[in-house]
Amino acid sequence: MQIQPYLFFEGRCEEAIEFYKKALGAKVEMLMRIKDSPEPPPPGMHPPGSENKVMHASVRIGAATLMASDGRCQGKPRFQGFSLSLDAQDEVQAKRLFGALAEGGQVQMPLGKTFFSPCFGMVADRFGVSWMVIVPAKG
Repeated sequence: MQIQPYLFFEGRCEEAIEFYKKALGAKVEMLMRIKDSPEPPPPGMHPPGSENKVMHASVRIGAATLMASDGRCQGKPRFQGFSLSLDAQDEVQAKRLFGALAEGGQVQMPLGKTFFSPCFGMVADRFGVSWMVIVPAKG
């Protein structure tokens, strides 16, 4: 059994995927647009003109799968009550990943040494997704 995050970007999914491709080296494994669904969505599920929005996407980041959608295309996405934790190999990689995620976002806790990690920081990216970048402690 495994748990995979599924994020609803409310109309900004394709933009988010492109950002994660650049920032994290994400690779799109599957992407289906609303217009490509074998069945029409229930009435009122999506606003008119959203047929090119992302109904479902599966994106690979390292060894993890992140699933995403434009959801109901309601405008601004709201991500609250969780963070995605991203392991970095070393401080150099942590700084690169953290900096890329912080572009257009908001640093919540700058990268630095903690009692549990030689390098840890928290950032909300430009979509409001909270990330914890960590170099795991050795030994």
